[in-house]
Amino acid sequence: MDELKRIRKENKFTCEYMANHLKISKPFYWQIENGKRRLSYKMAVKIAKVFGLKPDDIFYKDFKNKD
Repeated sequence: MDELKRIRKENKFTCEYMANHLKISKPFYWQIENGKRRLSYKMAVKIAKVFGLKPDDIFYKDFKNKD
């Protein structure tokens, strides 16, 4: 989830800000960002919406590299 982390930092958002905005715990968000927790499509859409992007703009590279 390197792209997610990069975009978050580029926007100067903290993990805590993201967690609060997504209505999840900070550890839950951290686990998503660090690949310790599976990302549901629904959560991918919510995260992308925070940045005004589409899920593929953030997560496609990570998904593609798993093959």
